[in-house]
Amino acid sequence: MTPEPGVLVLAATPIGRVGDAPPRLAEELATADVVAAEDTRRLKRLTSDLGVTITGRVVSYFEGNETARTPVLLDALLAGERVLLVTDAGMPSVSDPGYRLVAAAVEADVLVTAVPGPSAVLTALAVSGLPVDRFCFEGFLPRKAGERSRRLAGLAKEERTMVFFEAPHRTEAALAAMAEALGGDRAAAVCRELTKTHEEVRRGPLDDLVAWAAEGVRGEVTIVVSGAPEAAGVANDAASLLAAVADREGSGMPRKEAIVEVAKLAGVPKREVYNLVHGA
Repeated sequence: MTPEPGVLVLAATPIGRVGDAPPRLAEELATADVVAAEDTRRLKRLTSDLGVTITGRVVSYFEGNETARTPVLLDALLAGERVLLVTDAGMPSVSDPGYRLVAAAVEADVLVTAVPGPSAVLTALAVSGLPVDRFCFEGFLPRKAGERSRRLAGLAKEERTMVFFEAPHRTEAALAAMAEALGGDRAAAVCRELTKTHEEVRRGPLDDLVAWAAEGVRGEVTIVVSGAPEAAGVANDAASLLAAVADREGSGMPRKEAIVEVAKLAGVPKREVYNLVHGA
């Protein structure tokens, strides 16, 4: 007979202090049939700190072997085993290995659950002092300057608060690129070493944070940036609509996009603005 599928458990691990580990983490580590870890050496330190003995199999699951190892772990799940996935810090699959395995498990109708816990994204957002009612997570920016600039240019009009991860040695360059694309006066916060002994949160306009980062940044970094201010509305009389489209075209926006944006801001049908512009 075909065995009942097992369970995939995504477990959050501390981003700093081991005391922040969720209580269920120790139980899951001790009872899982398979523990898949981003770094088995870090897993060993974690279990030592928690006083836990792993009785199941331990396998590595990191960026370099994620594609090849996913089918192996899926086979274990289909054989009825309980597979626990942990990464170095925070929640698996959030800028960490895990997405491929989750997608494969869902496709195979395997139950996927989680042990909630520490999250650098939510922690940084909460302490940033910036609006938290609407936000988006952008992960790591591209390493190459050109690609990074293009990504940020696409976020220039994003009205939600944005959260980024960044390597300490690239923090100054990332902040400078943000200042250029989003404006040096845009409010932001750099959260360094969250929940650790040397935790630091620097808040201020991007230009000021660039100057601060020039002195060197150490530790794990999460950057929170406020969203763009809501665009001002456009009056819906013919002269105002035409002027608004012309203004955007003069700034380099294609006419089609300018018409769509102006219609949205003025609260009128797109066809009405199109007809005005083309003299219909």
